[in-house]
Amino acid sequence: MSLHARRRWQALLVASAVALVVAVLGMAATDLGPWYQNLRKPAWQPPDWLFGPAWTVIYALIVLSATSAWMAARDRAQRTRIVLLFALNALLNVGWSALFFQLRRPDWALWESALLWLSVLGLILAVRPISRTAMWLLVPYLAWITFATCLNLAVVRLNPIIPAG
Repeated sequence: MSLHARRRWQALLVASAVALVVAVLGMAATDLGPWYQNLRKPAWQPPDWLFGPAWTVIYALIVLSATSAWMAARDRAQRTRIVLLFALNALLNVGWSALFFQLRRPDWALWESALLWLSVLGLILAVRPISRTAMWLLVPYLAWITFATCLNLAVVRLNPIIPAG
């Protein structure tokens, strides 16, 4: 196996491991119990079972994007910047679940969702000059976060007084 192929596999494995950790942390913070079930939700919200498969596809695309950008980076500074931007995005991704489900604050999660959206846009803009493939692989993520932010806004509007318990 060539050095380039070995580096690609290493990058793919590291990105996959990080995505798995982010996914597990997000799932651990997600509680679909009575509080969530009692929230009023818009009629256009997808069924709860659809979120798992959707996120699985999104995470796979993120892994491929990160790997593509890492491999196409010209130098260590570009790779460091890519890692930092993906890490910030991962932190915001998990943070949304914690705010919405653990703290039971969809209103705070809505503000955080705007930051998450901006971080995805920032990733797209940052990887665009490095790898067009990496950029395009992130577009569905941006679309999903846009949809999720609209859904979050609808939940906030439908539930103006968030129950404490």
